[in-house]
Amino acid sequence: MSYPLAGKRSSASLPRKSSNSSLATGSNTPADRESRNGKSAKYWSTSYETVLAIKGSFMRKSDLGITEKSKLLCKDLLESDQPIPEQTLFRDDTFDEFCQRLQGKNESRVIQDISRLIVPSAETLAVDGAKNLKHLVESVNERWGSSIAFYGPPPQPDYAVAFDRSAFTDDQLKKFEPFLGFDPDTYSSFFLGTFYMYFPFLTCEVKGTAALDIADRQNAHSMTLAVRGVVELLRYVGRGDEVNREILAFSLSHDHRTVRIYGHYPVIDGDKISFYRHPIRTFDFTELEGRDKWTAYKFTRNVYEKWAPEHLQRIRSAIDEIPHGVNFSISNSAPDPSQPSTPSVVDEAEVTSKTSFTRQTQMLKRPRHH
Repeated sequence: MSYPLAGKRSSASLPRKSSNSSLATGSNTPADRESRNGKSAKYWSTSYETVLAIKGSFMRKSDLGITEKSKLLCKDLLESDQPIPEQTLFRDDTFDEFCQRLQGKNESRVIQDISRLIVPSAETLAVDGAKNLKHLVESVNERWGSSIAFYGPPPQPDYAVAFDRSAFTDDQLKKFEPFLGFDPDTYSSFFLGTFYMYFPFLTCEVKGTAALDIADRQNAHSMTLAVRGVVELLRYVGRGDEVNREILAFSLSHDHRTVRIYGHYPVIDGDKISFYRHPIRTFDFTELEGRDKWTAYKFTRNVYEKWAPEHLQRIRSAIDEIPHGVNFSISNSAPDPSQPSTPSVVDEAEVTSKTSFTRQTQMLKRPRHH
């Protein structure tokens, strides 16, 4: 039996002490303060898509596509109505001028002015009365430093949503502890984004004058990790077929006028897992006098309110199936210098979709030096 255990981070990814000698923790690390342009640099080249594909993540539909159930889901999420906020600059008498003023503006300005009107804040909605969203948590431009790498440095989405720790019972968290790690500063997991984000399921990337293809690559990277976590859990409890070709995460890319919405899903073939994305909708929300200006907003709220509760229930039920008493530990012993031919240090970058499930577990259970 193999287990998707948490692993200790490589020394390069650990937080460093700041000038005042206090240990940087959580999101308060130099990497988390990386500029928006800097964090997206590796995504600018089209070759990034090729490398992702080599590693098993494809920015396209699979040959068989998604299941009929997922097709109906996408239709429902697009068409179900939701209340929209009042007194915003998306109202009819200000919409045209508002959008015109954003032409040629940079990413930070677009985020400031319209991002939350395209992709609403889950936490803001919860505070404003949507109590059914109380178990959702979000991050803004935070590095997913608690995730096990897929390719290169961890994602750092402009906006992301996941489940909070409060979404799980004490018993579920106790069962899941070996898979999450015991210290958020030194362990990484298949099931975390940041240290407080459990099973991320939605990301949004924003661009100003830059091409949206770059945002799409960023989202593809993030959502590969998100889908991978759910698949690893379901496979561990013998339910992998349940999520084959099912949409398990969503992403939105937008600028000052265009929105692209995708669903992300796995294709499972024996021990091989590949990741794909399904185009749900692409549109210009400024055309036709703003007819579709609230489409992405309503879609996202439907993800929060209609899809996320069922997704959470599936995750909870899988955790409940983890046997009681499973209590694995990750060795912290020093490597044996008498056996130089046996590697004892494994960087997170070695763990990819091409690494077998058993091999991943063996790698993560090996000690690391710092």
